[in-house]
Amino acid sequence: MQYAFPLLAVIFWAANTVVNKMTVGVIFPAEIGFYRWVFAAALFTPFILRSVIANWSNIRPHLIKIFILGLLGMAIYQSLAYFAAPKTSATHMGIILSLMPMMSLSMAIIALGQRLTMGAIVGAVFSFLGVLLVVSHGDLRNLAQQGINMGDVMMLIATLAYAVYSTLLKYWQMEIPALQLLYLQMLVAVIVLFPLFWFSEKTGLNSTNLPLVLFACVFASIAAPLAWMHGVRVLGPSRTSVFFNLMPILTIMIAALVLSEQLELYHALGGGLTLFGVVVSERWKRPLRRSVGV
Repeated sequence: MQYAFPLLAVIFWAANTVVNKMTVGVIFPAEIGFYRWVFAAALFTPFILRSVIANWSNIRPHLIKIFILGLLGMAIYQSLAYFAAPKTSATHMGIILSLMPMMSLSMAIIALGQRLTMGAIVGAVFSFLGVLLVVSHGDLRNLAQQGINMGDVMMLIATLAYAVYSTLLKYWQMEIPALQLLYLQMLVAVIVLFPLFWFSEKTGLNSTNLPLVLFACVFASIAAPLAWMHGVRVLGPSRTSVFFNLMPILTIMIAALVLSEQLELYHALGGGLTLFGVVVSERWKRPLRRSVGV
């Protein structure tokens, strides 16, 4: 049962990756990035605000940490994908997101003192090569000639932001109920994203884009982060991040069905290398160096 939570989160995020692509041309990125958190916070407020106020003495010492978590996990990760969507495909976005386990493992080694293993090094190499293959469209010479697609760069930044978020969530171990913590992070996202929303172009809500906003609000902004935070607390950041292995597969399947995106050979090879790297890092646990006297 404990594995159901991160699994649900990844399913919702894979579907939302496709929704991100569907927003292109129907609503501006800054709009949906802001509206989703406003709606989510509005839905939460009647049920959570009173308990947050009652628990304020425990929350107040952690306000800076909560702000950092909200900035990384909600404002940057959850919103940057909307700006990436016009510049790349949903398939690319899903494959790049599959780097999450490797990034989280690296963060766990740095911040949580997890031992560096041979698998982590070998896996990092394979995963990196896999993503390079995808962003170069199957020909690494394209990187030298054209550089990396800006949408892919944005997704790499978003993925890194959430890897840091997951690690900090485990490292800080704040004694705040999950619903309250999620609500406070929503408020941070609303505050951080408001200036960008205010000064950006606006389409306005209509019958075409409202369903996309509501999906992002309910499933990607509420259900997925809540399930993910519970998974991190129970399983730890590195074990939870393994579920991102399913992200490219689920995203590609949904994108093919909904958007008719075509799977190219370099997608399969690059995605396969990335997943292989993650599996190697999880399975090959031999320490890089043996302890003295062992």
